[in-house]
Amino acid sequence: METLNFNCDIYQYRQPLFDRALAYTRDEDDAADLVQDTFMKAFRFSAKFEMGSNVRAWLFTILKNTFLNHYYKVKRKNEMIQQEEDLTSIQLVPSASFNGGAAKFMMEDIQKSLNALPEDCRFCFCRYFEGYKYHEIAAELDIPLGTVKTKIHVARGLLKKMLKNYKSGLAA
Repeated sequence: METLNFNCDIYQYRQPLFDRALAYTRDEDDAADLVQDTFMKAFRFSAKFEMGSNVRAWLFTILKNTFLNHYYKVKRKNEMIQQEEDLTSIQLVPSASFNGGAAKFMMEDIQKSLNALPEDCRFCFCRYFEGYKYHEIAAELDIPLGTVKTKIHVARGLLKKMLKNYKSGLAA
């Protein structure tokens, strides 16, 4: 089984890899570390390299993925709230739990309002909300297209009136 000759096949790309790493990191020491990590991974996974494949592209892919993994790891670390910081309500919003009770009441009110609609308007509106097109609803009910549009328009208007308390949370 043929394997990579690291002295010839891989290290000839040291300078191009360093140049790309420098473009990513904008720091010579970080770029050198990134290239070193790339060579370490290439050595560790050399058995997975398929001879005849593009060695240069393989190395540049390792370099890019190593950089991105490190970048996202640092980014996540920086986004975490440090315990010694003073916590504000704005910092706590991403970690706060959503009040499921309010959503439950809202869904119950929406369901009550839908049930209060005239049957023909409710059926057309629900079908439209499920993703059916006007012409599909018209064909299913064997009624004119304009009638379907009117029934959906009426249903929207009635729902807006019945759910006016939720106006800020619902789309107009």
